[in-house]
Amino acid sequence: MSFYRRQTGRQYYTSASVPDAIFFERNRALSEALLAIGWETGFAGRVRTIPWLLFSLLLVTARGQETPAPGPPLSELKPGVRTTVRFTESPPQSADPVQVRYRLMAAEEPPAYDVSKESYEILLPADWDGKAPLGLFIWIHSGDAPQIPKEWEKILTKHQLVFIGANRSGNPRNVFDRIRLAVDANHNVRQQLPIDGRRVYVSGFSGGSRVASMLGVAWGEMFSGTICCMGVNFYTDVAAPDGKVYGLSYLPDKDLLPLVKKSCRFALVTGEKDFNRANTLGAFENGFQKEGFAHARVFEIPRHGHSLPPADWLDQALSFVDEGKRNAPAP
Repeated sequence: MSFYRRQTGRQYYTSASVPDAIFFERNRALSEALLAIGWETGFAGRVRTIPWLLFSLLLVTARGQETPAPGPPLSELKPGVRTTVRFTESPPQSADPVQVRYRLMAAEEPPAYDVSKESYEILLPADWDGKAPLGLFIWIHSGDAPQIPKEWEKILTKHQLVFIGANRSGNPRNVFDRIRLAVDANHNVRQQLPIDGRRVYVSGFSGGSRVASMLGVAWGEMFSGTICCMGVNFYTDVAAPDGKVYGLSYLPDKDLLPLVKKSCRFALVTGEKDFNRANTLGAFENGFQKEGFAHARVFEIPRHGHSLPPADWLDQALSFVDEGKRNAPAP
């Protein structure tokens, strides 16, 4: 059972569960640090109420300035109309800098972060009736605006997916914030809309795609599918067809990996002329396949360079990560 499920009664990914205390047993020193700020049993445990509330109050006081008020509930937004929204809540998977750092085994300290100072662009399927379950498509662009082609909107509606992307989440932003913005989108949209936990996907383009590939593994209990468009990182060194060896980018928790390898889906989209093609093929063959991921596939677009995939290729990738989930009862 995941920490998130214990805290909220919800489940991010409904076809598998995350082992209890998977992080606690790995690193005693880290666990002691967690205990010092009010955790009982590491990331999979429960938060002691009083220390956590005091910590939250300190964070609020430290902000020192007014933050923009959130907009209307997402359920009241008009389907098919792109809208700017804000959130005020971060789950432990993004709010706790120790957990964020540990999930990547990063050497750097995550900088200060406050989701209430951020904004997102969201788009509900144009034909949504306000009641039917939806999937969620979280987008990380290479630029600061979460842009997608107009033709993609029809495909997202076809698959009954809510689109959401953070502003100021492009390549100039640090990787920790880009990750936390995506995690917070996942958390907050699921609080307000009837999202099917089996259909929560993260995707991105170029540098944003590399961030998505890390999220899909290191936060694999939160995302059941990942679509990498023209860029992918991996947690081991991978030899590529161009003769280069692309170094590891992060180190996920070893106890989370079996869940991800068995249950999560990874669509690696590249183009025949994409300058990241060799890296993508190497990550697939000497990364995902070699490491035993059960559901990973390359989608190579003929004569296509380093640009967003055409809508029909997005459709194929979504059909792959969606396989067996649409119109099927939750387990």
